[in-house]
Amino acid sequence: MKLEGSCHCGKVHFSVESKAPYPFMRCYCSICRKTAGGGGYAINLHGDADTLKVRGQAHVKVYRVRLDRTAGGRDQPNASRKKSSGRRHFCGDCGSALWVYDPEWPELVHPFASAIDSTLPVPPETVDIMLQSRPNWAEDPSGPTHVHFGEYPKESIEAWHRRHGLWDKQ
Repeated sequence: MKLEGSCHCGKVHFSVESKAPYPFMRCYCSICRKTAGGGGYAINLHGDADTLKVRGQAHVKVYRVRLDRTAGGRDQPNASRKKSSGRRHFCGDCGSALWVYDPEWPELVHPFASAIDSTLPVPPETVDIMLQSRPNWAEDPSGPTHVHFGEYPKESIEAWHRRHGLWDKQ
């Protein structure tokens, strides 16, 4: 499925092909929540990096968080620590979160569902991850279609789509 997205001010537009376009995973980690998650979480999609096309690249800025792995396993920003390999792309004019790219997985790009303008398919379940980092004001995810994880699940975005028979169905 071709995903098309943009920033709020319209200076950046992008497209990427995805075999896994269902917005099923909500991440409550402090990094996603603070850089892209107005509801207390962010939703990352799966895209094929070699298909990413960007208009307005001059307006795109990159943020790399500095990680401090605490005893509880949570990533916390800290200026004295190593930079994450993940590159969070955003519009330098309006601040809209656009996508994450990590050279450790050069074949992938992860656009934020909030930046996608295309109609996304409705997932059959919602996977809520990094709930140990969920702020008390954020909605407590519940219901029969919610699956919960305190940290990261072992199942990848691709594996989830395959398990549900949704890999490349769009």
